[in-house]
Amino acid sequence: MTMPNGPHRGSSAPGFETLAIHAGQDPDQVTGAVVPPIYQTSTFKQDGVGGLRGGFEYSRTANPTRSALEECLAALEGSTPAGTRALAFASGMAAEDCLIRTICSPGDRVIIPDDAYGGTYRLFSTVLARWGLDCVPVHLPDVAAVRRCLAERPARILWVETPTNPLLAIADIAALSEAAHEAGAMLVVDNTFASPRLQRPLDLGADVVVHSTTKYLGGHSDVIGGALITSDGDIVERTAFLRNATGGVPGPFDSWLTLRGIRTLAVRMDRHCETAARVAEMLGRHPAVTQVLYPGLPSHPGHAVAAKQMSGFGGMVSFRVRGGEEAALAVCGRTRLFTLGESLGGVESLIEHPGRMTHASVAGSPLEVPADLIRLSVGLEDADDLLDDLNQALC
Repeated sequence: MTMPNGPHRGSSAPGFETLAIHAGQDPDQVTGAVVPPIYQTSTFKQDGVGGLRGGFEYSRTANPTRSALEECLAALEGSTPAGTRALAFASGMAAEDCLIRTICSPGDRVIIPDDAYGGTYRLFSTVLARWGLDCVPVHLPDVAAVRRCLAERPARILWVETPTNPLLAIADIAALSEAAHEAGAMLVVDNTFASPRLQRPLDLGADVVVHSTTKYLGGHSDVIGGALITSDGDIVERTAFLRNATGGVPGPFDSWLTLRGIRTLAVRMDRHCETAARVAEMLGRHPAVTQVLYPGLPSHPGHAVAAKQMSGFGGMVSFRVRGGEEAALAVCGRTRLFTLGESLGGVESLIEHPGRMTHASVAGSPLEVPADLIRLSVGLEDADDLLDDLNQALC
């Protein structure tokens, strides 16, 4: 792929960092501004009835700033950008809801991770269950168990998170793609934790990639958004129709903020990975910690698969502490640099108690998380300062 008026390497494709900065982001043709403008408008002048300039008529349907974001996302996730399309949404949950309603019909079955994100489980098991969706949790690292589940009753979608939230389990995307397609199911991969910098599920056989762009893609904890990326033209057309009909689109400024964040995605993810590895190693040596969940550790059961399908192990670390829930809550309350808060993927480090916070919606369900579990989103602060903060909080 050679970008018009942009950098190229002869006949070879641009590198990831180049795409993140230039895909969909040519200098403005009128002013030469190197940063794409924010088209903060709801409607567009037509040159006669049906005479659209650039295909734009109303910003719920399409907006130039959102289109720039979608072009960039497609370039980052797809190995064949000409055949890959992205659709941006107002949130990750809006993207998930629109995709399910596009692909599934009432009564269809969806297989999900047995430690799926609480918001996904809530959407599928509560909101969409009333619509007739049947969701079944399975331990996705066990490919044989997934195959058995697919054989018991047809499923429309095999929904994958890898790494999962919050237990950081690793699923073999290529193996699950084969299993899903043999059973007539589609493979959807939530790539939020890894980002396209570390993992590209479409290259491994996924049909659709889902992102909460709020997290690593936006990267600054200042915008909410979501996205779907696929090379299936039929899914693009149908999902775009439903998105326009229901209206779950991001505004121009939110699209611009997300695109701004993506420009530094590569350098941020590299630093997140580097510091998270140090945090995981330190926690593994601490006497107050009973278990560290980080796919970069050789002791992690999914380490080999992660090393095969990821270029880095990410910035998320979960761990369990001695003393149960009360001890975990106390640690969360004693940190000084790690801010107690939900979400993840920003430049600042966050700490949270999944059982009481992000995953409270799965309490009492098969997806309930351990009460002594703590989840960290390791940010870009000085690594030694973060290690000191955790050490004092664990004492």
